[in-house]
Amino acid sequence: MTGDREDAGEEPGRVPGDREDVGEEPGRVLGDREAAGEEPGRPRVAVVEAYAALARRVLARPARLGRTRLVAVDGPSGAGKSVFAARLADALAALPGGERPPVVHTDDLLDGWDDQFTFWSRLEERVLAPLRAGQPGAYQRYSWVRRGFLPRAVPVPVAPVLLVEGVSAARAAIRPELSLAVFVTAPAPLRRARALDRDGPQILPELRRWHAGERAHFAADRTFAHADLVVDGAPALPHDAARYLVRHPASCGDAASRGAPG
Repeated sequence: MTGDREDAGEEPGRVPGDREDVGEEPGRVLGDREAAGEEPGRPRVAVVEAYAALARRVLARPARLGRTRLVAVDGPSGAGKSVFAARLADALAALPGGERPPVVHTDDLLDGWDDQFTFWSRLEERVLAPLRAGQPGAYQRYSWVRRGFLPRAVPVPVAPVLLVEGVSAARAAIRPELSLAVFVTAPAPLRRARALDRDGPQILPELRRWHAGERAHFAADRTFAHADLVVDGAPALPHDAARYLVRHPASCGDAASRGAPG
């Protein structure tokens, strides 16, 4: 979360169905449910699904945020949410007549480490509310290097799809307006190692506090249980990662039919 996308020169930016329809392939039995705060239970089999098929299904779903299909990509830090969001955006852009959707990273809206979940008012006022009314939004990106918001506004156009990626992106407050809720998970040691590799060991005290906050939030919000799609952010199953995602074993149907993870 402390990587500064603007300073790095980056551009602003379950629907599970019939297997024959999306080209799924059965995979090995996968594990780590601790990362999502799940209780241990009977293991299930992971499957591979094409990003292109998921993109088509997103577009087939109704728009619930004005004219926009809002896709929230949630999950603990270091799980692979940004990678998933980028690949889904690529798949949407590659469809015939498709366009690349805007992607809002919630890390860019945080006013530092202490704003872990309280940033939401900025997202609501500057992005979600305008789109709900059919108007473009805009926000200022926080610089983790400069410790402040940058003056240049990042536009968020009215588009068929908007991806919002980050911890708590699929929180209960926005669920009624989501076209798709995604939860990306990965083993806790790997997630911690990814964060330290990216931002350095000096963030470890803040990172421990951040992870504790995530666990408390996901438990209270029941984000995992309400996700439409649960993605394995660290799959060992061989696959073409640019074209296919690996669904976590817990992603076994619509959230309403799955209920709480078992």
